[in-house]
Amino acid sequence: MAAFKSEFMNIMQQRGFIEQCSDAEALDAKLMEGVQSAYVGYDATADSLHVGNLLSIMMLYWFQQSGHKPITLMGGGTTKIGDPSGKDTQRQLISDEKINENIAGIKKIFSQILKYGDGETDAIMVNNNDWLSELKYVDFLRDYGRHFSVNRMLSFESVKQRLDREQPLSFLEFNYMIFQAYDFLELNRRYDTILQMGGNDQWGNLINGVELTRRKDSKQVFALTVGLLTTASGAKMGKTADGAIWLNAEKLSPYDYYQFWRNTEDADVIKFMKLFTTLPMDKIEEYSKLEGAQINEAKKILAFEATKFCHSEKAAKEAEETAKKVFEQGGVGGELPTITVDSNRLETGISIVELLCESGLVSSKGEARRLIKGGGAKINGQKVENDSITCSTKDISDGIIKLSAGKKKHALVKIG
Repeated sequence: MAAFKSEFMNIMQQRGFIEQCSDAEALDAKLMEGVQSAYVGYDATADSLHVGNLLSIMMLYWFQQSGHKPITLMGGGTTKIGDPSGKDTQRQLISDEKINENIAGIKKIFSQILKYGDGETDAIMVNNNDWLSELKYVDFLRDYGRHFSVNRMLSFESVKQRLDREQPLSFLEFNYMIFQAYDFLELNRRYDTILQMGGNDQWGNLINGVELTRRKDSKQVFALTVGLLTTASGAKMGKTADGAIWLNAEKLSPYDYYQFWRNTEDADVIKFMKLFTTLPMDKIEEYSKLEGAQINEAKKILAFEATKFCHSEKAAKEAEETAKKVFEQGGVGGELPTITVDSNRLETGISIVELLCESGLVSSKGEARRLIKGGGAKINGQKVENDSITCSTKDISDGIIKLSAGKKKHALVKIG
């Protein structure tokens, strides 16, 4: 593939981000003209983003590192509607108060990754509720709705999937793609934003914004998407048996985040280094030559770098040290997930099934019993023989009880 002239497009190409671009050559040329602004939109459906959002966050990071201005668009308005992309059912409606709480939580991860401020290339965060809430709906439909073909909207994959499955698609959701396109037009008018980025499942929505801006203001803007990531075994990236891999430390500890990357499949290590770390490409090329057991060392580097990027170098070092204590030295490690139980409960004894659930190592009593039956549950490194066993004060060692689910999941029980 031919090299681009702009630093940003070269980084996107070399690291494997580019899936589709509305006009890569023209975008490349525009980026050479001086500082430009680009954005990614994030609806505030939770108080943290997750690994599934990390690809687009990395794109914003590299955009800023290349000397341009990133915009994080919070979907305070569109969160009230619901994006039908990849969904089988309508999104539950969320109150304004909860949306604002979620946005406050999401800000934390962006503050860790992007530099915000008033400088020419400093990032800014905006909320589409600022303009969507002011729209007069009849005027809006007259001025902008006429530029959207229902025939074409029905052809979008996100809509076709819902209709093919005979799942209801509300008129409210159908409006989502119009509002998202309007966001691009509004950002171009306010900040001269030329580029919207996102996952490839958003391609239709991004192109709507490109076309609306051309039709209304006769200006060329661009869309750039990254492919939706699956692991080498075909699993969806960022989903585990325990749920989403959250980026905020309050929802998932840096240690657990480190372990997620540490458990990467061998075939994915180099690809993930390119996409989810800031390691130089020549260093990644060196790691790509590792074979056999040496790949484990590359996994440790991936885990450390990915954790450092989202949480800090200090958090990455603590997670790394805990992992060494747990797996290489047989210790407990200070950063393991920890719960506190009342001393009176321990004196009378707590069912191991109940304690496994409370620790978060399993999600249900049924899962706990299956774990025990399969020989995967341990108390202080000793296998639990049956599900009638109770934990008590006799199991306390150095002030804690260590619970394990298999070889890689551990938690500590402290006495309150």
